[in-house]
Amino acid sequence: MGDWISALLMSVAVVLTPLPVTAQELRSRSILVLDQSQSTGPFFLQVFAGLRAGIDGGASAHTTLFSESLDLSRFDGDAYDESLRRHFSEKYRDKDIGVIVTMGAGALELVQRWRDELWPGIPVVFGMVDEIDYARLKLPNDITGSTLKTRLADSIGVARAVVPDLETVVFVGDHWDRQNIFGSWGLEIPKATAGLNVIDLVGATMAEVRKRVEALPARSAIIYSAMYSDGEGTYYSPAKAFELVAEKANRPIIVAAEPLVELGSIGGSVIVPGLVGADAAKLASRILHGEPASSIPVTMSQAVKPIFNWLQMQRWGVRGSDLPPGSEIRFREPNVWEKYRWQSLSVAAALLIQAGLISILLHERHGRAIAERESRNRLTELAHANRQATAGELTSTIAHELNQPLGTILTNAETAELILSSPAPNLSEVKEILADIRRDDIRASEVIHRMRSFLRRTPFEDKAVDLNDTVRKVFDFLSVQASVRKVALYFEPSGEPLQVKGDQVQLQQVIMNLVVNSMDAMAAIPNGRTVIGRTEMNGGSSAVVSISDSGPGIPTEKLNEVFDPFFTTKQQGMGIGLSISRTIVQAHNGRIWAENQKEGGGAVFRLSLPLSLS
Repeated sequence: MGDWISALLMSVAVVLTPLPVTAQELRSRSILVLDQSQSTGPFFLQVFAGLRAGIDGGASAHTTLFSESLDLSRFDGDAYDESLRRHFSEKYRDKDIGVIVTMGAGALELVQRWRDELWPGIPVVFGMVDEIDYARLKLPNDITGSTLKTRLADSIGVARAVVPDLETVVFVGDHWDRQNIFGSWGLEIPKATAGLNVIDLVGATMAEVRKRVEALPARSAIIYSAMYSDGEGTYYSPAKAFELVAEKANRPIIVAAEPLVELGSIGGSVIVPGLVGADAAKLASRILHGEPASSIPVTMSQAVKPIFNWLQMQRWGVRGSDLPPGSEIRFREPNVWEKYRWQSLSVAAALLIQAGLISILLHERHGRAIAERESRNRLTELAHANRQATAGELTSTIAHELNQPLGTILTNAETAELILSSPAPNLSEVKEILADIRRDDIRASEVIHRMRSFLRRTPFEDKAVDLNDTVRKVFDFLSVQASVRKVALYFEPSGEPLQVKGDQVQLQQVIMNLVVNSMDAMAAIPNGRTVIGRTEMNGGSSAVVSISDSGPGIPTEKLNEVFDPFFTTKQQGMGIGLSISRTIVQAHNGRIWAENQKEGGGAVFRLSLPLSLS
């Protein structure tokens, strides 16, 4: 019975005990953001963007953000505070606010005064408050947030890094007591700038600032905090004031806010507003998810980072190694290699492949040229051997041709001796005899010269050759042999010049082989031995040489075999003459073939050679 009563009492106690989580789950998902500056500036816009991104990233449901700019840098006083209080009282009277987020010590101070009246019990998250203000405000435990720590010494350290042998620092900004996060820098100046010349332009007019910063001495650096108004009471946004100063500055400008890095400063140890907003979003989200603000300790923000402008670094000759460790360099322009890396690699690969292909082609071309040269050398050797064999066959003819002038020379010499031994020698007759001797000697010399030319071993020559002249010389050379063999030689040259490109000696060898074969083919017939040579144009692109005879012709079944190696119908023949002839003609890009004449019998060999371009 006692146990049952205890269990009942415990159940009642559980039901009656307030559930903080349940109560927090009922908290409105609306956040009121109060910024003490002008919210149209880039700094707060980035704070708000970071806040929005952090809230949206961690929320399971939509959260409404209300944003208000208190503009305390331009408006202050009790009357202004009272007007703001009435305005917010009316504006948010029917709004269920879950969390209030303040940016800046001024905004936090006002909320702290108004909260019991306007937003009783609503937890507050603060940002952009330095440690000194945080200690001064003595906040209750349901107000949490993150403090920022910026030190003038850090900016002076940056100035020493970007200006070797720094001698002078110049301060530009609003009055220290009007600045939010940098208000303590004024007190830090004596210690942080020890050993340096100081030009203090804080609170000066914009005209004075612009005039002074364009004529600063060497080894100077400008420390820009924030300028909301100048000594004449003219208001600026900190970004606009910086642009006006940077337009005239002849020395690098060190800043303390990230949005100013891209506006022409060299950078510095800067507050990153997106991270400030993200810090506030994390704390506000924890509260919206049911965590009491009093259980969330105030932390030190990590939103201050060393960030530098690469373009300004190039302008002032600052290297990355000169900067503090962990510095982030922005706006770096990639070099050509970084910008076109893949394109460069593709082009290089294409060039390498192309170079490789060219090398292979050149190697193949070189090899082909060597092979062609070797082939021509072998062809020249074969042609020379063939000429020597032909010369052996013509030995008796050549001997006969030499004997005739030599015998005549001997007879004339003996006759001249007889005349000179007479009592009254007829000198005029002796003179005629000597002329005959001289003519016969020249004739013998020409025979020997033709023989030597015929047997001379020369390298392959690729030059213009007159085909009519080539055939005529062969017929002249073989005229004596033809006479001995009782063969009538006729040459019918073309009426047009026939220029081909090649080696005249080798082409002569082909013609000679054909003529000698024709004479051999007619050896068995008793009479009517005739060999006719013709040259003619063939359509304007080639020339044709034909050698026909009056012999028995070639058996029809052998017409396709006569050019094969070792094919011969002669008892003493080796069967290589026509094979060599075909090889020579093909080396000259020509064609050779044999056929039988339709009328009168006999065979005819034709070779076609391309005409050379003039």
